[in-house]
Amino acid sequence: MSSADTKKGNLKDKIFHELVEYWINVLYLTLMFAAFTQYRRFLLAAYGITYTNYWVAVIEALVLAKVIMIGDVFRLGRGLEQKPLIFPTLYKTLIFTFFVAVFTVTEHVIIGFWKGEGLPDTFVDFFGKGYHEILAGCLIIFVAFIPFFAVKELGRVLGAGKIQALFFQNRAEQGFEESGPGCVCDERALAKHNVKQKKIINQIED
Repeated sequence: MSSADTKKGNLKDKIFHELVEYWINVLYLTLMFAAFTQYRRFLLAAYGITYTNYWVAVIEALVLAKVIMIGDVFRLGRGLEQKPLIFPTLYKTLIFTFFVAVFTVTEHVIIGFWKGEGLPDTFVDFFGKGYHEILAGCLIIFVAFIPFFAVKELGRVLGAGKIQALFFQNRAEQGFEESGPGCVCDERALAKHNVKQKKIINQIED
């Protein structure tokens, strides 16, 4: 196989890997935002208000998932990569909680313009709910983001595709055999698995 064909194959693998990661991000974020939308719907229904803006959750997930991918490209929080994983996890959680807050304000502004309201009226309506509710919403988003970025940071440290393999492949395929209460690893199978992982990482980096 020529070097051109090898580079073409590596590019396809890289694009496929990024697409899979993007849609996994979209799926998680959509479920998270849709759950909050449903919760808001239940609360407003008690006052006879109908709220069905599920499309906002989808759009927010699509945009934020792309922002997260861009942050990975530019290695957001690179100064914390050598520290314990709790530091980059909390850092990225804080940054993207802020992005969600900005997106939420933008959403209210757009809806206000759609209804013919001015910018001051839109801000009065948004902040009129009280800072307690706003801070509570930010806290919920912050807590929901922690496991998301914790898993992503584990994937960065363990290597490309390792997290997906742990969750979606049989233990035998990974070179592990169950034995008693713990798990014993076959050294030859593990060595073979590590070589495969290094090849994948090299292809992605190329």
